[in-house]
Amino acid sequence: MINLETPRKFRAFVQQANQVADNFLRSNSRKYDLAEHAYPKELDLLASLIDGMGDSGEGQGAGAAGVRRDDSDDDKGRVKNGSNLSSVLSIIEMCWGDVGLLLSMPRQGLGNSAIASVANDEQLERFKGTWAAMAITEPSFGSDSAAITTTAVKDGDAYILNGEKIFVTSGERADSVVVWATLDKSLGRAAIKSFLVPKSLPGIRVERLEHKLGIRSSDTAVIVLDSCRVPAENLLGNPEIDTKGGFAGAMATFDNTRPLVAGMAVGCARAALEDTRRLLEDAGVVIDYDRPVQSQSYAAATFISMEADYEAALLLTLEAAWLADNRKPNSMEASMAKAKAGRVGNQITLRCVELASTLGYSETELVEKWARDSKILDIFEGTQQIQQLIVARRLLGLTSSELR
Repeated sequence: MINLETPRKFRAFVQQANQVADNFLRSNSRKYDLAEHAYPKELDLLASLIDGMGDSGEGQGAGAAGVRRDDSDDDKGRVKNGSNLSSVLSIIEMCWGDVGLLLSMPRQGLGNSAIASVANDEQLERFKGTWAAMAITEPSFGSDSAAITTTAVKDGDAYILNGEKIFVTSGERADSVVVWATLDKSLGRAAIKSFLVPKSLPGIRVERLEHKLGIRSSDTAVIVLDSCRVPAENLLGNPEIDTKGGFAGAMATFDNTRPLVAGMAVGCARAALEDTRRLLEDAGVVIDYDRPVQSQSYAAATFISMEADYEAALLLTLEAAWLADNRKPNSMEASMAKAKAGRVGNQITLRCVELASTLGYSETELVEKWARDSKILDIFEGTQQIQQLIVARRLLGLTSSELR
């Protein structure tokens, strides 16, 4: 395998994340998988610890919320603080422990990443400490975010939001929701904005919780907005509609969050690979990197092939985060990382179930759980097909209207 060296300033932090994943997340993984919708109280202390690390600067992007571009540095092209790479490295370790529990961690939701990506400095300070879910998907569409029908109509010093959002991760537990809505349907993608909607406001409610294949420790909700009056200052970022800029402002969120989801898939795949290797070795299977795969057993050859796919996904994920830290465009690389990691993460975990035989299919091992958990990582934040479409547009220099 390729052994990439973790930057020195992150080594202690990554080691701490691994210990947390092992002692907190992995040890409670099966418990909350079986107790679907039960709140993991153990995470409150852990979330407070991550908050403290982030405030002190020691964590440098601990958890999922530490992603933000900063163009204020005069030294163009140099890394400002490495928060994107730090966040990805942290997430890989945490999801080696448990994906669902990471997604359940207070103040570390994908909505927090959206705030960090597009909010202005005043909003960052005002919303500090909130736990934000992210609400994009609607009953009428899945990954095509441009098809949003939830409306936001300006009314004095507020916007009136109406619509329904589905598959909202942490939708019940979070204290606020980042809701994507359109200011004017006739203007298409350019009019789509995101709003920070506290759940204490009248007009927003949790309609129901979903029962799911995987990440059962994470609550997934349906959110309904019925004439919900949201203060105008809660529109994240610039309220102006820029028809020339198109969907760029909204897509900035995905450029930062897609590498995080790719990191989740990488962490989950690594967990499955490590446990499967242990089970294979216990069964007497020899994995020899000095021999051609054609001369090895099916199990050994398959395992080596899976490791190669894992390494490719890891490299793409790190590259997308590195580009963000260096303030370079990373939209294509973020989609490449998400596409590769989402697909191979699911393929690896399923193949690990197969290689582990009866142990892989039983609840005595976590391999079967990782196979279930990994499926969502190829779906949310844009499906495999959407990512491939984005990459194709970038490579060919075509717009969304030219290549659908």
